[in-house]
Amino acid sequence: MRRLNVAMIGGGFMGKAHSLAYAGMPMFFWPAPALPQRKTVVDINDELAKAAADRYGFESYSSDWRRVVEDPEIDIIDIVTPNNSHAEIAIAAAKAGKHIICEKPLARTGEESKRMLDAVTEAGVKHMVAFNYRRTPAVALAKKYIEEGAIGKVLNFRGTYLQDWSADPASPLSWRFRKDIAGSGALGDIGTHVIDFARYLVGEITEVMGVASTFIKERPIQSGSVDKLGTVKASGDVKKEAVDVDDEVSTLLRFENGAVGSIEATRNAWGRNNFLTFEIHGETGSIYFNYERRDELQVCFSNDPSDRRGFRTIYTGPNHPYGEALWPIPALGIGYTETKIIEAHDFISAIVNDTDVSPNFYDGYRIAVISDAIIESANSEKWVKTI
Repeated sequence: MRRLNVAMIGGGFMGKAHSLAYAGMPMFFWPAPALPQRKTVVDINDELAKAAADRYGFESYSSDWRRVVEDPEIDIIDIVTPNNSHAEIAIAAAKAGKHIICEKPLARTGEESKRMLDAVTEAGVKHMVAFNYRRTPAVALAKKYIEEGAIGKVLNFRGTYLQDWSADPASPLSWRFRKDIAGSGALGDIGTHVIDFARYLVGEITEVMGVASTFIKERPIQSGSVDKLGTVKASGDVKKEAVDVDDEVSTLLRFENGAVGSIEATRNAWGRNNFLTFEIHGETGSIYFNYERRDELQVCFSNDPSDRRGFRTIYTGPNHPYGEALWPIPALGIGYTETKIIEAHDFISAIVNDTDVSPNFYDGYRIAVISDAIIESANSEKWVKTI
């Protein structure tokens, strides 16, 4: 069986998820399209890189990503670093002829994303941006129903992504609150997942009308250890620095096919942990999904008898997308890792079979353009076209 050597740039929280995906993919999808070999992991210094290699099962480690990108033994470059380094690494990897998977958002801006897209297009390599939530079986099932016409022409999309991990003003500053590193706040961090859902399920977004707010204007800078989200834990004297990204963003949407909709994303919603949802209304039915109940899809069809009409629950399992590769009983339960396993399978299959894969860098670029337009709209208080 063919083997593909993976170099992962970054060894933090997302590094764990990607490493589990490479290890687990052949166990779920057998025979596997190819065996991903965890070859080299890169971190900011040798000590952290070695710790990542030991923890995540990589054969070797390095603190020099440029040398690793040029390594002729490496087939895949996996980018799980903060947003400001995505473009430089991906462009270098494309020039070196490597296939690339990059964590979301693709880059800080549409301009950066376009340079990445141009580089992979010119190099002819396979490329993917890791919006893994769309590979949740219930989301793929919603896509199937929509494409089959089960809810008729789509009229409306409403999506949310609500979290509360930064609602506390005492929560320290991390790179996710810095525009020069992150590009944006809740919009780029979590809102882009909902934009991906909207494009995947409904179609291209052509115009937006956004509102963005920063509720906590400054956050403490503290020395100490770093948690899984890149936030520095307190130990020492407290100083504060300004937050220059959005805490919350809401936007109205217009789609190319005539549908309308809305998106809300915030990391300041007390009581919401990973409340990623969408509700889609069509001429002959509706679909609702909540990632916190990821094995369930709520559906309502207008042709149900009037005395039985209402939302019903479908528990995803073997008869649904990806079902044969996962677990044999509906509602037995999938987790975040399974979506990453499916993502790794689809990306490696595209490499082996020389087929297209999505979401790719074009999708990442379009999402970046839409995100830029939402911020522009929030500043101008006007509708902004994205095409």
